[in-house]
Amino acid sequence: MTISQEDALYDFLETATKPFTPEDVVAYIRAGKQHHQKTGRLAMEIALFIDSRNIAFRLDTRTWISRRGCFETVRFVIQPSRMELLNGILIPGHRCIPFANPVHFPQEYRFYWKGAPIAVTTIEGSPEEFYPYYSIYGEEYAPQYVARDNPENEAAFNGDPYDDPPEVSIQVLDMRNIYRESAFVPGDRFVARTLNWKEGTFELQRVDKDEWSPAELQQWCEAAEQGFYRSFERLGPGNSTEEQIAYAYWYGGERMRAVPAYSLEDFLYEQTERIETAAYGIETRFWYAGKEIPDRKNLTENQNLPDQSRIEDFLYQKKIPVSEYVVLSYMRDALFRNDLDISRLIERIVPPVLGMTEREWHFLAGYMVDAFEEFKDTYSLFTDTVMGPIRQRVGELHTAVIDLTARLQKGDMDASWLPKHTFTILSQIQGHAAGVLEDLCTDEAPPAVELEAMDNSLDSMIETYEDIKELIDEALNSFRRNNLSVVKFRPADAQEGRIIQAGIGGTEVWRRMVIPEIHRLEDLHRILQTIFGWHGIYTFRFLSNALPVPKTVSYHLTLYGGTKAEKKPTVQEAGGMDLSVTVEELSAQGITELSYEYGTNWTVKIIILSRLDMAPHEPIRCIAGAGAAPPDSIDGPVRFRKYLTMLERGSFAERQQALHVLGQDFDPETFDREACNRSLNHE
Repeated sequence: MTISQEDALYDFLETATKPFTPEDVVAYIRAGKQHHQKTGRLAMEIALFIDSRNIAFRLDTRTWISRRGCFETVRFVIQPSRMELLNGILIPGHRCIPFANPVHFPQEYRFYWKGAPIAVTTIEGSPEEFYPYYSIYGEEYAPQYVARDNPENEAAFNGDPYDDPPEVSIQVLDMRNIYRESAFVPGDRFVARTLNWKEGTFELQRVDKDEWSPAELQQWCEAAEQGFYRSFERLGPGNSTEEQIAYAYWYGGERMRAVPAYSLEDFLYEQTERIETAAYGIETRFWYAGKEIPDRKNLTENQNLPDQSRIEDFLYQKKIPVSEYVVLSYMRDALFRNDLDISRLIERIVPPVLGMTEREWHFLAGYMVDAFEEFKDTYSLFTDTVMGPIRQRVGELHTAVIDLTARLQKGDMDASWLPKHTFTILSQIQGHAAGVLEDLCTDEAPPAVELEAMDNSLDSMIETYEDIKELIDEALNSFRRNNLSVVKFRPADAQEGRIIQAGIGGTEVWRRMVIPEIHRLEDLHRILQTIFGWHGIYTFRFLSNALPVPKTVSYHLTLYGGTKAEKKPTVQEAGGMDLSVTVEELSAQGITELSYEYGTNWTVKIIILSRLDMAPHEPIRCIAGAGAAPPDSIDGPVRFRKYLTMLERGSFAERQQALHVLGQDFDPETFDREACNRSLNHE
């Protein structure tokens, strides 16, 4: 597909309200100004494009329905907060996801009450007060939505990229008369109906807090949970939280797209214990509660395939997922540097570690020579003085990310040693950097405020890259140190040890320890209980994706101060692995990852890392870790996160409640390795 054909497809999707086929889109393109362009294989390309970018919902093998067709006229729920009721306002924020065209910002939506438009006003406050109303977009994006509300906010955020401004203003709906006339009280809801998806217009209607039965709302909750689970299963973490939510409503079926219903924010943050916000590199997604989002394996995983350009296809095969505009931006940078050496330019785009054949090099060089011929008459160094320095910096960052990723994938390091979500973080930095390069592939500079925002965003990207690179370097050094034992002389009485890493799902808490390979899963259970300060009050089991789950008997081991355990058989519907199997035996079967399910609320991901020699009778020891472990009496990671939020920014009473549950001395950032080792050795 050409760029103009892509634009025509998006125009078609913004107007289509009924099911369509690729042939319908081709007919639309032929009827427009793109009719003179080739359309022989266009229907097939359109189908691939829609599915790869998840921009419409598939009905069958030949039919899709647009988001407008799915969501227009559908009703959904908005529940005002106490703050909004007290101030006589309503903050649109994330409330209309996915029922409005995502190209619009929330302040561009228009709302109606009894056929009349609702007036817009403004409210002032600290940014932190408003972030919760934008968090469904992604907690990391909430500041950007607040900043984009008006030029004054954007200037205030750009003034200091490392600290939020003390006060901002946002546009809100003036609801004073509506709240008063409708006798609106806390707990009442609005049902919103999408009038025009493309334009972002909605109609509000009040619903009494007791009008819907708990059974009806529970039905909706079950449909919503099912919708999110199907979205996770079929799309993984997706490209954004907005995409996740759109597909959750699609897979949740007619019941999720109907009332009675909860508001989306009420459901996600209050009603469900099965879905939570999870870290995904430097971003967040919604995910299975207590489970980690898997890391990417390379930069192109989950990325969109190139459409037609030979240069895009060539770079994609090299694991560089960029558009042709990125290549042209690198070439503009070469003109800005006044360095037209083709060899050096090629090395910036395709770092040498990736390797190229002579034929590939000449293909890329030929493309650049032709492109420079086109540039030479239009490029102006004088007009590029504003964009040039930013483009140069972001190009260097993009090259560094591509080079580092390629080196990690070509090295001999066990990827389990890398920091969590290494490739996801690198992919996100690469994607953001590529986006800036695309924006700077132009002869006309964007407005000064946009350039300033780009520059600040670039500072943040560079800082993130430097942080992850430092962690990677530490991991590489640690990996090399711990693998020296493989080549050095081994004493006759030494025993084989293993480095085991354990992380509590849904949290940032993890531990790395050294244990003898002859330890059994039963021993590992006791070690896990000790390093996390748990008390063995729940049944448990070990699972591996490499092994079937047998229907058998599992065990409840009651611990007494970390010493011997009383083993009591506990019949479960599906038991776990045999507790007598050793770490050595697991390794011999090629098993490097396990899940430790403790009760119904906690899942620990276990990674079996490198071998090393241990001296005879050398004690088990913890060698690294992070974060204070949650008490096992808390009902899982979702509840734990709520207590952490209360501890961080709750009222005095909420903080006291959190400390009562977590412990009076609880500090979520603290991990005492020496105390952990004393517990392991029963001191």
